[in-house]
Amino acid sequence: MLEEQIQSAQTHSSPKLVFERMIQALNRHDLDAMVACFAPDFRSEQPVHPERNFTGQAGVRKNWSFFFTTVPDVQVEILNEVVEGDTVWAEVHYHGTQTDGKKFNVWGVTLQGMQADQMIWARLYIEPVQTLQ
Repeated sequence: MLEEQIQSAQTHSSPKLVFERMIQALNRHDLDAMVACFAPDFRSEQPVHPERNFTGQAGVRKNWSFFFTTVPDVQVEILNEVVEGDTVWAEVHYHGTQTDGKKFNVWGVTLQGMQADQMIWARLYIEPVQTLQ
């Protein structure tokens, strides 16, 4: 049993590396590499906007295909991150320009649960930045 745990620890990336690999794929707009970072039964929850919840790799592909189409230069910056066990907490800033020319500017906090080199769940608390006139 101990040998299996050691071998597993040696073959799996840390939760932080899995999260950062997903962010790098996102910023390259490499949808296939990004989707591969998510487990087949992945669950995405937005407690403040439950209508945005989705599941599975197909949901990830549909969601991010939409963003890559409507915000073709979308980028994500990790402002801060903390890893506790298999969970990554991150303060993130999504930004870019929408196809209609409007700025896309979203900030928030995300929590991601990792297992075996893939994200298995996420909770997002993100909102558009309100601009003052």
